[in-house]
Amino acid sequence: MNDEFRLTIEALAKEYNRQAGELRAAYGKLSELTGTAESPDRMVRVTVGPRGQVQDIALDPRVYRKLSPSQLSREIMEQIGAATEQVTGRTKELMAPFMPEGLPLEDVLGEGASIDSFLPRPVKLPPQDGDARG
Repeated sequence: MNDEFRLTIEALAKEYNRQAGELRAAYGKLSELTGTAESPDRMVRVTVGPRGQVQDIALDPRVYRKLSPSQLSREIMEQIGAATEQVTGRTKELMAPFMPEGLPLEDVLGEGASIDSFLPRPVKLPPQDGDARG
């Protein structure tokens, strides 16, 4: 392999590995995302995780005197939706620099998706004769 071609391939491999590393780091941050929403009267607070799963529901004890069961249910569902929107927004912000135009975020981050499922392993070049980089 001529030196110019090898240098070009090495530069491409280095850039790919850099971008893949940044993407893996961003994807790792996704698992830590949470969103918390609270009703205007502060009676209902809900926290959801990175995929919108409910992690906590906090109710002020006065809520039972103030809201009927159906109103309380609606308020909880409303706060779950608001907290999930927060997480979705942060996810889009975090992943936007890596998303090809036209590729839906759900295809990359949907149920069961993982970074390793669509990224190959880092590129390793075979050592050249007399090359100690290996």
